[in-house]
This record gives sequence, C-alpha cells and structure tokens, in this order.
Amino acid sequence: MNIGKIGAILGVAVMLTSCVSQKKFDALNENYNTCITNVGERQREIQDLKGVNSGLSSENALLKGQNDALKSSLDACLSNSGKGSANIDKLIGEINSSNKYIKQLISTNSKNDSLNLALSNKLKRSLDNIADGDVQVKVLKGVVLISLSDNMLYKTGDYNVLPAAQDVLGKVAKVINDYDTYSVLIEGNTDNVPLNASTLPKDNWDLSALRATSMAKILQTKFGVNPARITAGGRSEYNPKTTNASVSGRAENRRTEIIIMPKLDEFMKLMDIAPVKN
Repeated sequence: MNIGKIGAILGVAVMLTSCVSQKKFDALNENYNTCITNVGERQREIQDLKGVNSGLSSENALLKGQNDALKSSLDACLSNSGKGSANIDKLIGEINSSNKYIKQLISTNSKNDSLNLALSNKLKRSLDNIADGDVQVKVLKGVVLISLSDNMLYKTGDYNVLPAAQDVLGKVAKVINDYDTYSVLIEGNTDNVPLNASTLPKDNWDLSALRATSMAKILQTKFGVNPARITAGGRSEYNPKTTNASVSGRAENRRTEIIIMPKLDEFMKLMDIAPVKN
C-alpha cells in the first residue's frame, strides 16, 4: 500500500516537472525570437548610421578644403596689406586730383557763361536798330554767335562788303575790341546753287571763303581788331541752317557768321593740369 502511494506521488512529481520545463522552454523561445528581432533592427540602425557618418565625413572634408582655401587667401591678404594700402592711397590721390580738376572746369565754364551772356546782351543793344532778319545774336554751346545775312552784306555772287553793312560791322567790332581776350572766328556759308564762273569766285567754296576773309580785312583795317585774334574760312554749302529746297530756306543759308569765343589757349592750360592716369 505504501509502495503504491509512493509510485503515485512520483508520477505526479514527474508530470509537474514536465509541465514546468515546457513553460520555461516557451518563455525562453519567445525571448530568443524577441532578441533575434531586436538584433535585426539594431543592424538596420547601424547601417543607417554608417550612411549618415559617410555623409558627414564628406561634408567635413569639403569644409576642411574651404577652410584651407580661406586660410591661404587670408595669408595672401596679410602679406599684401602693405601693397593694398599703397594702392588705396594712390586711388584716393587720383580721385582728389580729378575732383580739383572738375571744380576748375566748372568754375571756368561758369565764368565763360557769364561773360558770354554779358557780351551777347551788349551786342543786342548795339544792334537793336537792325532788322531781326538781317542780324541774329545768340549764345550757343559756350560761344557768342552773330549771324549776318548776305542780303545785307553783299551783292549776289559777290564777296565785297557793301558800304551800308560796314556800319553794322563797326558796332560788332566795338564789342569785339571791348572783349579783347576772346578769339574771333568768321565763317562764310552759301546755299547749294552752283556758281559757273571763269574767274573768282568759281564755286561756293571760293565764294564762302572770300566773303569771310573780306569781312576779316574790314574788321582789321577799318575797325582795329587785332588780326592775331581772327580766323576766317569758308564752309561752302555744307553747313546749312535749314533746307535748300525753298527760296526762303536758301536765303537763310546764305550768311556770314562771326563767332566770339574764349581763346583756345585758356582751355589748353586746363588740359595741361588735367590729372593723368598712370
């Protein structure tokens, strides 16, 4: 009886032992599977981190290269700082010279404008009794221009100044003599109607030049204008004020102009002191 009880007890114990071992196995197996899953995830994370690290390494190499280039540039700037300062000083000097030159030009130009305006007004007062169609006085591009029609000055195709016109030239000469530091340019102009003559003037070039020199001689010999101040020349038909297609247009183009202007040597003095680029 006792042996039977012992056998029963042993059987129960074996069964209990078998049940506990199965539970542990299942738990261990589940834990193993979890570990395998975690290992796979960690491996994927490692691969991702390796990719990030590779990118950071490339970026670091690029930044290092840029840093080296900047360092080289800085070293070059520091080594050339003395030269750079010299170049800046030179540039500042050139700018100051240019500013001084510009101020001189502005001052000279303002002075000339004032003198030209006064000269123009004086001429207009002197020639107030002359018909506007025969005499025009204006300030143009820094000079005073007196335009005299050929109807008042000459006979058709001739270059000798008419006696009646010499009164006008006398008034102009008086103003020219008052402004004795100015140069005087006399230009003859014609229309485009050709001349067919065997003697002078043979063409419009001759006619325009002879009319200008004829006026210059009168200003010199009769009214005492210094001939060293006078330049005379002809422009033929190639400097028209208006069209030559009409009678009135051709009449306007036939003219002799007296241009009173500052002497060129005054401007040449300014050119001599102009800043020179090296």
